[in-house]
Amino acid sequence: MSTRPVRVYADTSVYGGVFDEEFAEPSRLFFDEVRAGRFRLVISPLVGDELKDAPERVQALLASVRAGAEVAEVTEDVVRLQQAYLTARIVGAKWETDALHVAIATVSGCAVIVSWNFKHVVNFERIPLYNGVNLSKGYAAIAIHTPQEVIVHED
Repeated sequence: MSTRPVRVYADTSVYGGVFDEEFAEPSRLFFDEVRAGRFRLVISPLVGDELKDAPERVQALLASVRAGAEVAEVTEDVVRLQQAYLTARIVGAKWETDALHVAIATVSGCAVIVSWNFKHVVNFERIPLYNGVNLSKGYAAIAIHTPQEVIVHED
């Protein structure tokens, strides 16, 4: 039985996580599973913009997965959903790019967004708020997890 890969949006924190001692192993394993075809990686121009001043090794990681990734653009629908998150005060205007990541993943139809951003994205109080707005605007709920939560763990 063949299964389709899960469409997953990885925000900027996951790329840097590969080179951060605390997050390295699950981040690396996540990208290994992307390369193995378990996940269909969705990226956005926002990730590239946020990583343009990152260390070369982080930029090289993005370049290595970009060819096989699907690109989700920042459309008017994405911006409207981002603004709905801000209007609902899920995050403040200072953190609008965090809301933009969630909006891009949602509008592009990803099943999951992975992030190490515990304050504004992977946050048990904010996740139901994002999904409440998603549903009120006609979008599906999106699963929001850390890479640790989505990788295969060997017994």
